[in-house]
Amino acid sequence: MQGPLASLKVLDFSTLLPGPFASLLLADMGAEVLRIESPERPDLLRILPPHDQGTSASHAYLNRNKRSLALDLKQPAALEIIKRLLDDHDILLEQFRPGVMERLGLGYEALKAINPRLIYVSITGYGQTGPFKDRAGHDINYLALAGLASHTGRADSGPLPLGIQAADIAGGSLHGVIGLLAAVIARQQSGQGQHLDVSMTDCVFSLNALAGAGYLACGVKPGWENHALNGGSFYDYYRTRDGRWMSVGSLEPGFMQALCAALGRPELAAQGLAPEQQQRLKEQLRSEFEKRDFADLCALFAEVDACVEPVLELDEALEHPQLKARHLVTRVPRGDGSSQAQMACPLKFSEGLPEPRHIGARLGAHTEQVLRELGFNDERIARLRDDRVVV
Repeated sequence: MQGPLASLKVLDFSTLLPGPFASLLLADMGAEVLRIESPERPDLLRILPPHDQGTSASHAYLNRNKRSLALDLKQPAALEIIKRLLDDHDILLEQFRPGVMERLGLGYEALKAINPRLIYVSITGYGQTGPFKDRAGHDINYLALAGLASHTGRADSGPLPLGIQAADIAGGSLHGVIGLLAAVIARQQSGQGQHLDVSMTDCVFSLNALAGAGYLACGVKPGWENHALNGGSFYDYYRTRDGRWMSVGSLEPGFMQALCAALGRPELAAQGLAPEQQQRLKEQLRSEFEKRDFADLCALFAEVDACVEPVLELDEALEHPQLKARHLVTRVPRGDGSSQAQMACPLKFSEGLPEPRHIGARLGAHTEQVLRELGFNDERIARLRDDRVVV
C-alpha cells in the first residue's frame, strides 16, 4: 500500500519539532521524505532524552519513515547534489531563519529557476517579513505575543505553560501541511509551484478563534477566567477527594441536568446558564467533587452522558478503551529485527495507510543510497566523503 501522498517527494531541511512533525505526517501518508542533515550540527532531537536502546525516543518517532542524507551545505559540491535532487523532489521544507537558505544558494528564487514546479515551505517563528523576522523564539514566546497566554491561565496566578507545544505543532506543523497540500492542488491546475511563508506566531494568533472574533467585532477583551470556556464558568477541572481531577464540560441544559442529578444535586441545574451565578455554582460543584474519590466518579460518570470525563495520566490514556479502539499506538521496525512502540498516525483513511517502515534513521543512513540514485559512482562518492561533503 502506497498511501494517498505517494506521488510527493519532499526535501526536508528542518530540525527540532515544527518541520519534522509536518514531514512525519507527510511520510505517514506515503510521501517520500528525504532529510538533509548537517554532519557538523545534527538535529538536537538526536540527543534529547529519554533514550531507547541508545536512540532518542522523540527523534525515532518524529523521523520515522524518512531517509537521512548527511550533507555539508556550506560546500559547493553539496549545492550540486541538491540541484540534482530537485529533478524529482519538487517540495522543499525548511525551518531556518529568513535569509539563511539564500546565503547557502538555496533560496526559493534560485531553486525555482531550476524547477518551476517547486513548492517551497518556510516555517519560522515570526515569518519572512516584519521587525521580528530575525528574532529568536520558542513556543512559549509565540503564544505570548499572539495573545493566547493572556486568556489561558488563572486570574490569581497568571498564564499557564502548556503541556504540549501548541504554537510549534498547531501553528507551524499543521498549518504548514495544510498550506503545502493546498499548493499541490494549485500546482495541478497551473503547473507552477510557489513559496509558502508559515509564521508560527501568525498561525497561532488565528487560533484565538472565539476570543479574537469577539474582540475585533464587539470590543470584548478576553482575560483569565473571564469567559465561559477559560474558567469563567463552571466549565472547568474539579479536584477529587483523593487528589485527582475531573473535567466538566456540561454546557448544554440537558448535560447540566444530567451532571447535577448524578451528583445528587438536581436543583443546581437551574444555575447552569446564569452568568451572575457561575462562581457560586462552581463552588458548589467543587464541593460535590471533593466529597468523592476519583475511581468512584469515573464509575459514576461512565454511565452518564454529561460531558464529564476523568483527567487521565498518559499511561492511563494509553489503556483507555476509546483510544485503544482507535489504534493510536503502533509498532515501528528499528531495523535490527526488533520494533519500538510509537504513536500512530491519527488520520484514518478508508483505503488505509502504509505500514510504518522504520524509526528515525541514524545520521546519513541513506547517504550512499541517495547518491547512487543520482548516478554517482564509487570514486565520486569516495571523494565526497574524503572532502567531508557527505557522511
